[in-house]
Amino acid sequence: MAAEKEWKVGLVQLSVGDDPQANLPVTASLIREAAAQGARYVLTPECTNFLSPDRDWKARIMHPEAQDPTLAALRDLARELGIWLHLGSLLLRPDDPAEPRDLNRSLMIGPDGAIVARYDKIHMFDVTISETESYRESASYRPGARAVVVTDPARGLAPLGMTICYDIRFPALYRRLAKAGARVLAVPAAFNDTTGAAHWEVLLRARAIENGSFVLAAAQCGLHVASHTPNARARRSWGHSMAVAPWGEILADAGEEPYATVLPLDLGAVDRARSRVPSLTHDRDFTGP
Repeated sequence: MAAEKEWKVGLVQLSVGDDPQANLPVTASLIREAAAQGARYVLTPECTNFLSPDRDWKARIMHPEAQDPTLAALRDLARELGIWLHLGSLLLRPDDPAEPRDLNRSLMIGPDGAIVARYDKIHMFDVTISETESYRESASYRPGARAVVVTDPARGLAPLGMTICYDIRFPALYRRLAKAGARVLAVPAAFNDTTGAAHWEVLLRARAIENGSFVLAAAQCGLHVASHTPNARARRSWGHSMAVAPWGEILADAGEEPYATVLPLDLGAVDRARSRVPSLTHDRDFTGP
């Protein structure tokens, strides 16, 4: 597999608004830019299709997976470019009309445009950041229940664990993925700017170090325009899409503006890190407290 020695990857940093049609050309342009620089795997952030604080507006523009225009267009783009395109997540309606909550779903698209794997975000962002800022993701989105590792050696996809944003605070998930064979851990995100400034880098580096894995984190950045609900409180995301090596070094940091970061990964670094500190083989059962 070509990816065994060096794997060129792209991280697309976005600042989407609440209109999927307006967001799509920017997203497609940055994906094309990454592919033009040689990336054979491209990761986009959480909420690639849109971000909106207004439930009524979201109900008007969201689609089931099979009918989502952003997904259809980006599947075509992956096929045209011949790349692995990992949509960090799309906000989608469930197929079951009786399900009141929506889906925050990550999708891996192959070079032929086919959907190879799906991952629904397991951990819901139910937090109170301050007296004026709180989130209750579980009220709107149905949590997933299945961890996913995807690989395709014949077509150059390294073993990769799929996660989304708030999952990064739950190390047991990443341990499970690494022990199931993942050499790369993907963390697409729309990370809150307050918690991002405090925790983003250290969490990404910790997951990389403790599992001896590359961590790739494509993020949303900046202020998200709510053009269709102008009175809604706009949210801001931290940005700083990152690639972290298995020994914990930061290989790339995209800053705070939309950007396509492209870099090669030496996947041999995974074996070197895991041979130096073989902690994946040292887990032990214990009792208490």
